[in-house]
Amino acid sequence: MKLIILLSLAATGLAVRTPSISWITKEQVVDIGSSMQLECSVQYAQDYPVLWVKRGTGGVQDLPISTGPGLIIRDSRYSLRHDKGSSTYILQIKDIQESDGGEYMCQVLIGINNRITANVDLLVRRPPVISDNSTRSVVASEGDSVELSCYAGGMPIPDISWRRENNAILPTGGSIYRGNVLQIANIRKEDRGTYYCIAENQVGRGARRNINVEVEFAPMVKAIRPRVYQALQYNMDLECHVEAYPPAAITWFHKQEGIVNNQHYRVSQFATADEYTDTTLRVLSIEKRQFGNYSCTATNKLGQSSAIVTLIEHLVPNIRHEGVLVYTAGGTITPHLHPILVPFFLLLLSLLSVMGGL
Repeated sequence: MKLIILLSLAATGLAVRTPSISWITKEQVVDIGSSMQLECSVQYAQDYPVLWVKRGTGGVQDLPISTGPGLIIRDSRYSLRHDKGSSTYILQIKDIQESDGGEYMCQVLIGINNRITANVDLLVRRPPVISDNSTRSVVASEGDSVELSCYAGGMPIPDISWRRENNAILPTGGSIYRGNVLQIANIRKEDRGTYYCIAENQVGRGARRNINVEVEFAPMVKAIRPRVYQALQYNMDLECHVEAYPPAAITWFHKQEGIVNNQHYRVSQFATADEYTDTTLRVLSIEKRQFGNYSCTATNKLGQSSAIVTLIEHLVPNIRHEGVLVYTAGGTITPHLHPILVPFFLLLLSLLSVMGGL
């Protein structure tokens, strides 16, 4: 009976003295360039190796850092201190880098395939970086549904918000939208422009990506002056403003015939932006047959549009140069005279007044 009691007490004593990890540091969140320490307290492990190991990820093997009171890793940023009184192994890391983040394991090695492990995560704050799988640009037709997506890495996980250039109102309403995906249903040409994806996590200045949204739409043509007046043998400019995307092919017509550059006409175009074009038809030394309606016609793959400019004969020349009269469609004559010409034009005005021309 005494032998049984002694064996039972011995077995109980062995069970009590099995190595264990009594405490390990909680999750740590630190800044790049800072210092920190991880602590691991063990019991009944004086006869067993105690290790610090960084867990490998993405196919990378675990990285042994220390065993017992000594370092294995060759990195001057690391140091190890063993407090024998509390049986605590204190791992210190200075000048922390982003690559130091991860899971650290405190292990008591009992046998080849037998170890006791406790884990602690080290999270390194880092500024946002917008991911390559985020939208870069979009080309859509009016009426399409469009999705703009934006994702970012960083620690803590960044918040994503959307704005438009010059704080213009978003298609969803308001000047700011929060979330990774901005949905635009039934997109309009007014929705085109630059959108900003902004990633912020209170670390650094945040990140921003400019996303260009192009909306294809049929041309819209506007005559700058629908009615213009000029005398025979003088030049006159007919002007139209065209808005279209893709940019439109622009043709001027007179009496249903397309106009090209020749001794009677000069056509010019000036693109002020991808979707805006100003075009001018200069009628040279106007002849009687050249009065009438002119059509400015713009065409792209989505449609066609025209505007009419009417060239009307008038006795008074409309020439925009100093020393002559400027005649407007409202019938107003404004003198811009060189002094030597004043007597001549005063006489002309008198004659026109007598004839009822004014």
